[in-house]
Amino acid sequence: MSVPTVVLVHGAFAGSSSWNGVLDRLRRRDVPAVAAANPLRSLAGDARYVRDVVDAVGGPVVLVGHSYGGSVITQAAADAPQVVGLVYVAAFAPDTGESALELSGRFPGSTLGDTLTMYPVEGATELAIRQDLFPAQFAADVDPDTAALMAATQRPVLEAALTEGLPTPDPAWRRVPSRFVLAGDDRNIPAEAVRWMASRAGADVLEVPGASHAVAVSHPDVVADTVLAAVSAAASVTTA
Repeated sequence: MSVPTVVLVHGAFAGSSSWNGVLDRLRRRDVPAVAAANPLRSLAGDARYVRDVVDAVGGPVVLVGHSYGGSVITQAAADAPQVVGLVYVAAFAPDTGESALELSGRFPGSTLGDTLTMYPVEGATELAIRQDLFPAQFAADVDPDTAALMAATQRPVLEAALTEGLPTPDPAWRRVPSRFVLAGDDRNIPAEAVRWMASRAGADVLEVPGASHAVAVSHPDVVADTVLAAVSAAASVTTA
């Protein structure tokens, strides 16, 4: 059996270590996996980087994206036949021309804008969540010490990455089997937005009641089980 490699892509205000709990559970099941370091500079550029990571794997891949990372995997998987599954974890699944900022504002409920700080970086504007507001906004169900570390080590994102529309005319979720994990108390991406995107993709959605945007940190078992289900389904297809 050809077991797909899992490539995990973090979103804005997070980092590769946010996948540690999920990675640990995948390793216990002998599923090859890597957490890519998403540059968070531009949607097209970030997707090219992730696509290079996918190409380097040299076999079938299940792409997993958190938050803005969902936009990145949607673009990275365009015209990539080696991508055999997609998992969106509290993530955006945009259509052509749609941006993360547009989708987050399409439904009420996000309080992210009130927590952001912005500053100029190399002629652009970089965004971060204020450290004192990060735990409640991003990781309300994560233990306080861990949430504080996440706040201090968060990866800022260029504003342009969140406002850039999806370039591809062929969003990957239209042809690649997809699954969604919905965080019930997500204060970044409204739960109703995730439900709508999952319905549009014709995808299964697993709701985690009370979970924060950092659902992969607070509920790594649930997220890992969803990824494993995608791997198992993809392995069955690739060996059929």
